[in-house]
Parts: sequence; structure tokens; C-alpha cells
Amino acid sequence: MQNKKIRLFKPSIGNEELSNIKKIFKTAWLGYGDKVNEFENKFSKFIGRKYAVGVNSGTAALHLALLSQDFKKGKKVLIPSITFSATAAAVLYCGLIPVFVDVNQDDLNISLEDLKKKYTKDCVALICVHMGGHLCLMDKIQPWAKKKKLFLVEDCAETCGATYKNKKIGNWSDISCFSFEEKKIITTGDGGMLVLDKKKDYEKLKSLSFHGWDIDPWKRHKLSFEKKKVSTKHWNYEIKNLGYKYNMNDLMAAIGLAQFKKINLLNKKRENILKKYLKGIKDCKYISPTYPYKLKNSSYWLFSVNCEFRDDLITFLKKKNISTAVHFVPLPLNYLYKKYKKGKLENAYKNWKKIVSLPFFPDLESKNINYIIKCLKTFDEKLIRKYEAI
Repeated sequence: MQNKKIRLFKPSIGNEELSNIKKIFKTAWLGYGDKVNEFENKFSKFIGRKYAVGVNSGTAALHLALLSQDFKKGKKVLIPSITFSATAAAVLYCGLIPVFVDVNQDDLNISLEDLKKKYTKDCVALICVHMGGHLCLMDKIQPWAKKKKLFLVEDCAETCGATYKNKKIGNWSDISCFSFEEKKIITTGDGGMLVLDKKKDYEKLKSLSFHGWDIDPWKRHKLSFEKKKVSTKHWNYEIKNLGYKYNMNDLMAAIGLAQFKKINLLNKKRENILKKYLKGIKDCKYISPTYPYKLKNSSYWLFSVNCEFRDDLITFLKKKNISTAVHFVPLPLNYLYKKYKKGKLENAYKNWKKIVSLPFFPDLESKNINYIIKCLKTFDEKLIRKYEAI
């Protein structure tokens, strides 16, 4: 019996992050500064886009991505019916209407078939979410979205560093949004990033992320010390947009820069853990992986399984001190979003009832993985004896 509860998620942090934090403390510049710019530049190059804008959450990134396009209020945005609530909330923040699309039977990502059914001429944008880090069929979705003149956003909150069809995820859309929340692929505690290629959109996003100013405070600070071009009006700025206090700060960026150095290692650790899980449960009859996990060049955030007796499994694992969660309640089942459900969502409504998330993070110890697998197999064997006894 495991005496200590095995956590569901845990950030992989250590001396590197602490060292960067100490350096920030020594400068006494914790706010919007050069570390944010450094993180943005390194991240944009890593993904392969021209620009990046650091913000205080993945939610802020999604909001600004849609907001930057000035869509007419009341227009529609296509989103998956199974996703984190922030995806849909960003649509409502902009005065737009979410159109819930069914998910694929085998991987919970947005269904291209149902996209085509749910699309109308009032739709102006599409948000694709790489659920759990399993990648959407972007080579099929992107050209369809372009044909329909839809503004395409990749919600990459649950992946970072993965490659699809020899192209890094974050490159398949007009704007891509990442999350650095505590549990994500890399973390800044909370935080997010937008990546894109259009300079005009980049400049607007920078403005929207800091109160609508035409120049951020760090640039103003640098101008005050500019010797070649002395100006007494370095303090001046113009408010061009109705902006938000969404910016990232140097303290967050310092943590992110330390994490960023380890991203490939962290993803490799996740891949190895997934291999152990998948091998361990391959012979189970009543428990199976939620996704057809594809591990080459992957960046999975989640390990979850399907079980028709999910609630019994959750109770069983709880008694064994193993943390679990249910991440996949279809959004239209929630009060706020019920009125937006139009048409059928068969796969989403059927599949979510059997999915449970299991402990998964880079520093998950082998002994704990083996223990979890042992418990899963024990539960599976109990079901076999109960339902297949002669």
C-alpha cells in the first residue's frame, strides 16, 4: 500500500529556476522588463514564428488572439465541445458566440467532419485545441479553414515542443496560444504566450496586453537613459486601444527561461513515462488509453484512460492513495454554455463518462508508475472475474 498520496501533477523545478529568481531580486526589477523580451525572442525562434507576446495566462492569450481581429459582435467561433473552459470564455469575452463542435471518437480532438456540418457564413474564427497534447489534424484543418476564410487559432495550452508533419506545433495557424500555468509542459507559475508572423497584429497585441499603450514601460525606461537621443519626453505614451493588464513580468520570465532550457528533456521524460504506462496496461481488458498516443517528437501533457466503470476505478485508486481527475466534461453540460449547444455532440457526450486522468509529470518516479500500473491491473482483473466468471 502506498502511504504517501501520489500527486496528479507536479512542476519540475529546481536550482536553475531559483538562481534566476535570485538574480531578478538583486536587480529589484520584478515587473515588465528585459527578461520578458528575452523570453519572447527565444520562444518565437523555438516555435519558428517571427513574433511572440508574453502574457500572464493562456486564457489572456486566447482572449487577445480573438480581440486583436476586431470581429463584429455576435459573429460565431467554432470550438471543440471538449476543452478547458478558457477556450470558450475567450469567445464570450469578445462578444462572440461559441459554436460547439463534436470531437473525434478516438482522440477527443475537434472533428473535421462535424466542423463542416456546424460551419455557417456567420463563423469568423476557429480554435483548434491539441487536447492532452494529442495533435489535431492540422494538415487537413488548416486548408479547410483558409478556404472558408476563418481566422485560425491553435490552443497549444496542453503541448509545447511537439512536431506534426515535420512542422512544429504553433506554426499551423494565424496565431497560436501557449500556457505556462503551474502544471503545463513548462511553467512560469502562471503565464502564457502568443506567437504569430504578422507585424501589424504583433504591435496591436503588445498594446492590448498593456493597457492599450503604444509603447510599453520597459521601452520608455530605456529611452530615459538613451544618451544619443536625449529627450525630456521619454515618459510620453499614447493610449491607442482599450487594453488590459495582461502582460508577463520579469519574475515570471526568469522562471520561464530556466524552464525553457529543459523543455526537450522534460518532454523526453514524459515520453518515457508514457511508454511504461502503455506497456503496463496493454493487456488490460477493461482499461485502455484515451488517445492513440504517438510518441515520436511528442509533447503530451496528460495520461488518461478509458474505463466503462470509471467512477468505481476512481474510488479504487483513491483508496490506494493515487490521485485522479476528470478533465473532460463537455462544456455545453455547464449552465453558462447550455444555450449555445446546437445539433448533436454524440462522441463528446458518450466518451467523457469513461475517461479518467492519472498521475503524469516529468519527475514521477518509476516505483510510483509501477505501483499505479499494478493497481490498474488489479482493478481490471477484478472486473474480469466479476463479469466473465463461468
